[in-house]
Amino acid sequence: MTSPEHAPAEWFRPAWASRVLPLLPLLPLLAAAVWVNLYNPTDQVEDPTGPCTWHAMFGVNGPTCGGTRAFYYLLHGHVVEAARFHLPAVLAAPVLVYFWLRWAVKRGLGRRLPALTVPRWLWVTYLVFFLVFTTVLRNLDFAPFAWFDIPNLAAPAR
Repeated sequence: MTSPEHAPAEWFRPAWASRVLPLLPLLPLLAAAVWVNLYNPTDQVEDPTGPCTWHAMFGVNGPTCGGTRAFYYLLHGHVVEAARFHLPAVLAAPVLVYFWLRWAVKRGLGRRLPALTVPRWLWVTYLVFFLVFTTVLRNLDFAPFAWFDIPNLAAPAR
């Protein structure tokens, strides 16, 4: 019989695992950073992934269009250009970073950062903004919305 302080799950978890676990979500971000720096999505040269799938399917900008370019510009510190390509993602980035940082500090260091309390109405407002902006407003061809238009690469000739 085992005592509660020596539960079987603890036998298989190395002591360093709780400090490494918060770093694991950074691996896909690191891979994405390497990818966008290897295949610059802003140079108007077709990349291995091809044109935006949403734009290729529907002929208009959609929720996924511009995300790779926005990520590229954020990595290089060009926040305004990043916002041009995906404003909702740029607005969400600091909140997502804080949520991860709060979790990582608690998990890795055992300390708590202050909770970020976001009222439900703000989540709903953001979701509506995300959907309306990415599917309607950025497809308008008059100022100020024309600035958010995303030039799409043509599909490769076969």
